[in-house]
Amino acid sequence: MALTVTDDWSMKNTNLPKRPTEAELAILNILWQRGPCTVRDVHDEMSTRGRIGYTTILKLLQIMHEKGIVLRDESERAHVYRPKRTQEQTRGQLVRDLVNRAFDGSASQLMMSLLGTGKVASPAELASIRQMLDEVDDGGAQP
Repeated sequence: MALTVTDDWSMKNTNLPKRPTEAELAILNILWQRGPCTVRDVHDEMSTRGRIGYTTILKLLQIMHEKGIVLRDESERAHVYRPKRTQEQTRGQLVRDLVNRAFDGSASQLMMSLLGTGKVASPAELASIRQMLDEVDDGGAQP
């Protein structure tokens, strides 16, 4: 098994995909919302959304640990998992990956695509976008 560190996802095992899968993102959302959790905690929360086995959650968390997406505290009998990165850091990396892969690195092409999808942003969302753009123009935020 080849071990290396690549891009922002800091993968330990190069045979695993870099980005979190949809199921892994669902688990990360629980961890961001609730804080550090055991497999049982995550399973209990996921079970309210549909049928999923305890061993499936366990395996997903083990894979996420191998990928460097979550950290595991093994000091107690029941291991406790927590996200390695904040929700904002993960979202930012996912968006950067999307822009690079699908829009040839062009944030403006991403925005044009978003605005052209037919889903109209609410007035509050548009005001927030305008404020962020103003901050970038003023040098207050990094693109």
